[in-house]
Amino acid sequence: MVVYAAVAVALLLVGARAIRGEEAAEPSFAAASGGGKEASFSVGGSGGDLVVHVAGAVRRPGVYTMPAESRVDDAVSRAGGAAPRAELEAINLAARLADGQQIVVPERIPGGGAVTTAAGGEEGPISLGTATVEQLEEIEGIGPVTAGDIVEFRDEHGGLSSIDQLDQVPGIGPATMESLRTRLQP
Repeated sequence: MVVYAAVAVALLLVGARAIRGEEAAEPSFAAASGGGKEASFSVGGSGGDLVVHVAGAVRRPGVYTMPAESRVDDAVSRAGGAAPRAELEAINLAARLADGQQIVVPERIPGGGAVTTAAGGEEGPISLGTATVEQLEEIEGIGPVTAGDIVEFRDEHGGLSSIDQLDQVPGIGPATMESLRTRLQP
């Protein structure tokens, strides 16, 4: 009789733990990242979290879930920090993150500078955080006034985390936004 009572109590305790564990659990997955370490990220609505992709000259590039008010610096830190070859001055570390954003940390090139698009080149996107008026003027549909307005808007808002924020700049219409999307990166 005592054995049956002990088994019944043990089953009740296990059942109670399982029920409490299901209520408190949030769906999550663990993904292996470089160096044998595990990075975990949540799936589902934890309300306000952002998912960002950190690439380029960081120690552990990948996709990370960040709290809603995070900055680019937080995402770079989450990716293991900058690699020794990183040119952090080429990106705005203080910019707020946006859901779905890609942060590309450029590499320093020998002789100084960073691997970015040279002025006048069509090789790839220009960093929105560091684009000069001259670089912006080279984008189709952007003149000196609009380029100056974009830089001023960026400076007033402490940087921009998304190309979509530029639709708040006067003089930028849908066609210009498409040109900006192909030529700029956040």
